[in-house]
Amino acid sequence: MRVCVVGCGAVGSLFAATLAQLDDVEVWAYDLYREHVDAINRDGLRLSGAGEALGRPKATSDPAELPACDFGIVATKAMHTSAAIEATAGAFADGCVATVQNGLGNEEAIAKHTERVIRGTTFPAGKLLEPGHVQWDVKGDTTFGPFEPKPAPLQEIARLAEACTRAGMPTQAIEDARGPQWRKVIFNAATNPVGALTRLTHGRVCEDPELRRLVSGLVDEGKAVAAAQGIVLDADPEDLIDHAAKPEIAYGHKASMLQDVEARRPTEIDYLNGGIVRFGEEHGIPTPLNRAIWALVKGLEQSW
Repeated sequence: MRVCVVGCGAVGSLFAATLAQLDDVEVWAYDLYREHVDAINRDGLRLSGAGEALGRPKATSDPAELPACDFGIVATKAMHTSAAIEATAGAFADGCVATVQNGLGNEEAIAKHTERVIRGTTFPAGKLLEPGHVQWDVKGDTTFGPFEPKPAPLQEIARLAEACTRAGMPTQAIEDARGPQWRKVIFNAATNPVGALTRLTHGRVCEDPELRRLVSGLVDEGKAVAAAQGIVLDADPEDLIDHAAKPEIAYGHKASMLQDVEARRPTEIDYLNGGIVRFGEEHGIPTPLNRAIWALVKGLEQSW
């Protein structure tokens, strides 16, 4: 099996480094950060923290160097999905492409360039410490399922899930992956921007009664939008929020949006709260809190 991870930031590196431990999987990593690519090729891709691994994928910043792959795992920021899959699509002409990204709209972007798409949701998280070295902050499960308009075959989805599980990234293949996806979208949209605006970690947001009440209000709007589409969540996002706030889970974790704000990078707010607002408009569900949070984070970005 040959797998290409497209976008080797924190989450992409978790998949690339762990899958590269398997003798029967050849892993390629595509990323535009040349120092990161050079470090991977020279010293390997190191994970430390919640999990330890040193994988040796073949890394490149040139899509023309990618061989034909059985699977792609797209792990870029959502705003880079279209450019990344357009550049690398030739490697997946006969393969299947999964997204493990945040937000809404990634599958649709991938489907414009590939024929067999996997709807994916992953909860592991980390941060890039230096080129070739990622800190693994949070462990968690991954779910794969067919993207309905251009589905990958379920047996192929199960094949990729089995490899990820053997590599140390527990992954389940299911027939309808919308429930896990929307649970995470609602979780992220309710917590990430609040942390980004206040500069507080997940656990500290949850400790403040007024902030926790705001988080619940954002969750309720997301649930209503999901229900209007007939999507059954696989679990309550509120439970996940409280679980993640435990000291041994993610109390001190800085969400990716907070990391982006601290680095003055564009955030994924358009694909999280912005996505919930857009789907709400399509289905006649009001989302005033998500719209307000969306506007606040966009305003913060403009201040840079």
